[in-house]
Amino acid sequence: MNDSYRLKNRKDYMKKLIAFQDTEPVKIVTGIRRCGKSSLLKLMTAHLKETGIADEQIVEMNFENYEFKDMSGDEVYHYVKERIIPGKRMYLFFDELQRVTAWEDTINAFRVEFNCDIYVTGSNAWLFSSEYSTYLSGRYVEIKMLPLSFSEFLSFHDFEVRDTKTVTGKTKKQIYDASGEHYELREMFDAYIWFGGMPGLSEAGLVQERALSLLDGIYSTVVVRDILEREKRRGQKQVTDPALLRKIVLFLADSIGSNVSVSSIGNTLVNEGLLEEGKRRGLPSVHTVQAYVNALLESYFFYEIKRFDIKGKDYLRTLGKYYIVDIGLRNYLLGFRNRDSGHILENLVYFELLRRGYDVAIGKIGDKEIDFIAVTANDKKYIQVTESMLSPDVRERELEPLKKVRDNYDKMILSLEPGLEESYDGIRSVDLLAWLLEDR
Repeated sequence: MNDSYRLKNRKDYMKKLIAFQDTEPVKIVTGIRRCGKSSLLKLMTAHLKETGIADEQIVEMNFENYEFKDMSGDEVYHYVKERIIPGKRMYLFFDELQRVTAWEDTINAFRVEFNCDIYVTGSNAWLFSSEYSTYLSGRYVEIKMLPLSFSEFLSFHDFEVRDTKTVTGKTKKQIYDASGEHYELREMFDAYIWFGGMPGLSEAGLVQERALSLLDGIYSTVVVRDILEREKRRGQKQVTDPALLRKIVLFLADSIGSNVSVSSIGNTLVNEGLLEEGKRRGLPSVHTVQAYVNALLESYFFYEIKRFDIKGKDYLRTLGKYYIVDIGLRNYLLGFRNRDSGHILENLVYFELLRRGYDVAIGKIGDKEIDFIAVTANDKKYIQVTESMLSPDVRERELEPLKKVRDNYDKMILSLEPGLEESYDGIRSVDLLAWLLEDR
């Protein structure tokens, strides 16, 4: 797959990078391993060259490469300084910067001393938290990268969405491959749920054995490099047991969309036989479990969503939920299954809302719960997610919490089977697949 093709299909991220080109903030692209960050930097360098920037004005360093992997901050500084061209604006690209000791001083020195535009990627949120804001005083912009959306998945795998007319004159979306063969939209959605959205799958092809091998590599890299190695670099010894880490990963992967308390995870692991019965003295403390969960959040493997009391207008401290960054990774961990498809749909909708720039919370109103409250500076949506709206009982269950909300913001139910009615007292019933593919 060539670079121009990738550029076409990650255009939302490229638009963000280009919008901040030649502005003061350091551009930081964050996200889980192998979600496309390195490719994005390559696309940005290609864009610069296409717009007249000379090769010698661009300095690229990938700290996963053997040439750079053990460099100190001082060594990085001298490497770049030797390549600075006096009187020219330089473009500096640093991939997987978290592997460099004292990187903060180095980046700050470049920003202060040289006429340069700086781009950075990192696979761990810890790197870009308080330390970063301290050293750069807020002079950075973070671009949060995720695996492929459903729309990107189709494009990356050489499928094209076309609108066709049904017998009744309505518009229907169908999927065509490069040879003109057509597929039903639901068929391709099932493939997306099965394989997930890691970009590398487009090179491996939609073959289960290859997909599982690639996902195994991603999991191992996240655990070893971004969690266990990170602990060594920080000089801490809280997250040191790969077996316990995997058990917590499996628990969270199995519990997506369910209310989870970190304090209960250790006991649950024992009760479900994931930790040996009778060894309660060896049971990890709440503090230890929290450290492991935090490490998984910081590596972008899981995302935590808080509950928001709509009437009290405040976030609740208890019983948040966790969603996994890619359903393909979940299938690799737990095996391919369909028994909790409702939570899988929630997982997909949550990350699609993040892609669209929303801050997302769970809504609590009285004793009822709304799957998502999605908010931007000028928009708010209340969203329920369900497989089907065809059953009267399910319809009433999904509508009831939304009916309790008294404001005039958009309220909708996303489902694979929305039924014939498009609205129930102002609450929209929306086809999930059409929503995923709509132009934004």
